[in-house]
Amino acid sequence: MKKALVILLAALPLLFSQCSVNNQISQAKTLGACRYTIASADSIYLAGIDVRQLRKVEDINPAQFPRLATGLLTRNVPLNARLNIDITNPTNKLAGINQLEYRILLAGQELFNGFLNQRIEVQPGGGRTRVPVQLNTNAYQLLTDSKTRDAFTQLVQNLSGATGTQPSKLTIKIKPTLDLLGKQVNYPGYITIDQDVTNKILLGN
Repeated sequence: MKKALVILLAALPLLFSQCSVNNQISQAKTLGACRYTIASADSIYLAGIDVRQLRKVEDINPAQFPRLATGLLTRNVPLNARLNIDITNPTNKLAGINQLEYRILLAGQELFNGFLNQRIEVQPGGGRTRVPVQLNTNAYQLLTDSKTRDAFTQLVQNLSGATGTQPSKLTIKIKPTLDLLGKQVNYPGYITIDQDVTNKILLGN
């Protein structure tokens, strides 16, 4: 009897670890079944300029904004923003993850990439969680490359709240990271969200 108890006690940590691993995998899979919506964006600055000042194409003018001119000369045009993503869980299981990698693309070109190290949990039965994602990149290539210039200029106008603009198509790729017995393992493949975003969506209206 005592021997059986010793064996059981010795096996408990392994059982709890396996249970934790199974829960992580289940919650990450459920996260893949959730719906994702770009809800709004805020705190948006291009070369230190509040993008609300850039409501027309002609406003994106280096002659008018010395910081933008300096950024173009030095090939360093910082773009900073916070994107708020709503995650809705239509399933009957809890969705959750402790860490994730993300990539955001515009017209097929990568805008941002990063790593979010925080617990994200979405309750079952239509539960919704808003996740703020901080974005930082050098927009020089986006402004000067003919393949991305028009799409990026249009995105800046949408971010500024300009009227009469066409929607910008953003692609968000999310890859959860699992902690399996102390080892970081990436979820297989990306969760991909394609969305046409307008100035009203980006401004939370």
